[in-house]
Amino acid sequence: MNDLIRLWEIPDAAEYMIAGWHQWADAGDVSSGLPKYLIEQTAARRIGEMEPDGFYLFQIPGAHHLLRPVVRLSDGYRETLEERRNEFFYSGDDENGFLIFLGEEPHQNAECYAEAFFDAVEELGVKRVAALGGVHGPVPYDRERDISCVYSLPRMKDELAQCAVRFSDYEGGATIATYLADKAEARGVEFFSFYAFVPAYDFSEFSMISHQVAMEEDFKAWYDLMRRLDHMFRLGLDLSDLARRSDELIVAWETKIDHLARAMPRLGVSSYMEQVNEDFAERRFMPFSDFWEEVLGDLVGGP
Repeated sequence: MNDLIRLWEIPDAAEYMIAGWHQWADAGDVSSGLPKYLIEQTAARRIGEMEPDGFYLFQIPGAHHLLRPVVRLSDGYRETLEERRNEFFYSGDDENGFLIFLGEEPHQNAECYAEAFFDAVEELGVKRVAALGGVHGPVPYDRERDISCVYSLPRMKDELAQCAVRFSDYEGGATIATYLADKAEARGVEFFSFYAFVPAYDFSEFSMISHQVAMEEDFKAWYDLMRRLDHMFRLGLDLSDLARRSDELIVAWETKIDHLARAMPRLGVSSYMEQVNEDFAERRFMPFSDFWEEVLGDLVGGP
């Protein structure tokens, strides 16, 4: 076992892992918030960790607060000090369950980090890892999220294509998940990442006034991602709470956009949103069972 990995439990049914990080590609809290939500919602138990030694910088000259751990003092005494954590959780029982990983994107020694991560994956007997990410973009707030996909092994593409995703043609700085996908291929590990595009609008495109809005916790993205992962991994999760939060978020943003359009007419909000919807090509994820449920519902409810 890698010296950086500490596992005090190896569940028998841990075939699949959902992984996220506090990282740059965390729009809508997709990468960090969704795994945390799953841990809490499913009462997942902590079964291991990766030691933080050598992966994190304390500071960069000229960036005073960028990397330093956050401390909370009371009358001179330290109450809390933020620590870098990379932890493994298990949700389920001896017969059915899945792993959740929630970590901190490393600042350095990425190759060593990847080696430790995949050593843990192999020790736990994981067959497939799904990494989560979020990026901001001008997408409709009330439609199914656009999801970009990166994968480690060519044989995975046909199956992933059935999840209503588009395969990324991005060029630029790699995220931690894309970096791990490269390292996963060398080890023969099935690893893929889903990046959800989270609504963010820059109304200065239609106005001389600079005004931007972006979604913080994108429950709609969380829900759309989990519908795919629940189906692919056969998890059998109850997603009703996420569905409710998604619906409430859409209503709240409808009110927010309407208020902004009326309060600041010079922003051209209505024209901007019309263009966003016109440019958007929705990919709806509809598993075979859901498709027939919708068809039968239309037949029963039809004239």
